Amino acid sequence: MSISDEGITDLAARLGAQLQRLGARVSTAESCTGGGIAEAITRIAGSSAWFDAGYVTYSNAQKTAQLGVPDELFPQVGAVSREVVEAMARGAQARSGARFTVAVSGIAGPDGGSPEKPVGTVWLCWADGEQCYPQCFHFPGDRLAVRRQAVATALDGVLRLAVGENPVRG
Repeated sequence: MSISDEGITDLAARLGAQLQRLGARVSTAESCTGGGIAEAITRIAGSSAWFDAGYVTYSNAQKTAQLGVPDELFPQVGAVSREVVEAMARGAQARSGARFTVAVSGIAGPDGGSPEKPVGTVWLCWADGEQCYPQCFHFPGDRLAVRRQAVATALDGVLRLAVGENPVRG
């Protein structure tokens, strides 16, 4: 998937319009994207009406401190896992009060990959109320490409959720 900055901005604008129709807000919990999802959202004028909070928790310690991710998950399943992104999404949702939340943790590269979790492995989790929708992706390309695809996929998933669709692809 190749997406431009303009494409990401368009997704964020469409998300904002839908959230305003619903009178709903979104929060983000980010690791490998380093705040890129929140940055894309705040490109949109008036996003303060529908963007609640963005948590950038790059280290495991901050995932625990800011979002309440249980410490024991990291040695058990690793930071790039279904369990951790679900906990990140729940933590951001609980702390912000936003209806919708998206969380991301991944290996953008060029280092850090393993045979089990190669570079480009990204877990996303979208939440709406009690429902949580995690999904693992394997994005191709360099660090910038992996991060850009993660941001676009995150925004697309929240938009899908906000229009009543399942955000999980495939």
